[in-house]
Amino acid sequence: MKAFLMYKDHNFDSAVQLPANAQSLIQDLELNSLFTVMADNDKFLFEIAQKVILNSLLDKTTIIYRQTVLTDCLKNPAVIKTIYDLSIEAIKCEKKQYLWRINKYPSAILHRALNVLHSFMKLLKNLRNIAEIHKPDFISEGFVSFFTLLQNELNDEYLANVEACLSELNFTNGILISARLGKGSKGINYILRKNHYKKKGWLQRFFAHEKKFTIYINNRDENGARALSQLNDQGINATAAVLAQSADHILAFFNMLRCELAFYIGCINLHHHLHQIGLSTTFPQPVSSDKCCCSFQCLTDIPLSLHLKSPGISNNLSADNKDLIIITGANQGGKSTFLRSIGVAHLLMQCGMYVPAKFFCANICHGIFTHYKREEDINMNSGKLDEELFRMNIIADNIFPHSLILFNESFAATNEREGSEISEQIVQALLESHIKVFFVTHQYTFANKFYQKKFHCRSFFTCGKKNRQKTYFQTH
Repeated sequence: MKAFLMYKDHNFDSAVQLPANAQSLIQDLELNSLFTVMADNDKFLFEIAQKVILNSLLDKTTIIYRQTVLTDCLKNPAVIKTIYDLSIEAIKCEKKQYLWRINKYPSAILHRALNVLHSFMKLLKNLRNIAEIHKPDFISEGFVSFFTLLQNELNDEYLANVEACLSELNFTNGILISARLGKGSKGINYILRKNHYKKKGWLQRFFAHEKKFTIYINNRDENGARALSQLNDQGINATAAVLAQSADHILAFFNMLRCELAFYIGCINLHHHLHQIGLSTTFPQPVSSDKCCCSFQCLTDIPLSLHLKSPGISNNLSADNKDLIIITGANQGGKSTFLRSIGVAHLLMQCGMYVPAKFFCANICHGIFTHYKREEDINMNSGKLDEELFRMNIIADNIFPHSLILFNESFAATNEREGSEISEQIVQALLESHIKVFFVTHQYTFANKFYQKKFHCRSFFTCGKKNRQKTYFQTH
């Protein structure tokens, strides 16, 4: 069985690696504050949140598919947590059989698999019951398909048959094995047979006239006991292997279910925390990557809001059909916070999450990159400008057309003229490669050059609070 709660046609790969620019994104956009709230002191949730958010989706259909699943999760958080707890309990049940797992004898493998499967069957039955009770409360394609699968695959008849088979494999009436004689009178072709023997009462056994050939092994006969054990293992070897594979298969299902639900549990945790501090959210509208679109209303920066424990200052933007947005202004005016809110919102949109805004619409980016200024490092082997250019070179080697890059006061380690020239040439090359650029800068010469080009230039504003309004401008 497959859940398909993250993707419509395949499972989420929990072993996926973080992108090459992951650490820069985490540092520049202060994403650890976001991951920490999502994880709620759970290391596994933290890791899953990192992998899902930093590995952006590029398909609009998948983003919307995941948004609808998340909508169901936010409406039914208790049900999601119950299913998640069932997956964790299944994994713990399997781990309890550790001592049997390290034993490689078929009898031990069979015993471990039986114990694990007995535990799994109870949990699968509980999972099916949840699907039957709560299916009407879910409307997303992902959960409707998942609950339907559980109802169809885990019906009463199937569960009864499995439990009957497991009960029979306890071999309460002994083990029936057939074999043939091979060369040297050695046994070959050992086959486990279905035992139709039914235990008879004492009266039936008293009047029975059956002929039986029985060999008794003395308690002190270690060789005889060892030979009997080997005979037993040869007979059940194939059955033990199949049963162990079945247990591993169901365990893989629960592991997969845990991974996929871990992301949604993190989203529930974050949504609850944002609601507590008074921050509202909405699901963004993704646009295909071949279009240039970025418009939002009352977008707030999550890391700042989490730090302040209250909603931060929100901003508006209308920048459709604009490849370059240059942001200038005085220090402490909110430029970096505004820039960070855009980067975080893009990441959240492209993993199927909500964003802290009243409205958000943007095109899908093939990659999201940041180039922020760094504090002076006393151990730095080269100058600050060299370090900035080195990081830019790495970005140039990994960036794609239709990507997004955020510059925050980059190339300001030299004088105004040289810094502006470097910024202009780099930005021009990026625009020619169809890469969207947001640039926070104090370099008047650089900003003024693009302004004077008058490529569809127009002013726009950001809404602020407490007399902290700031005017910016954008160029295409």
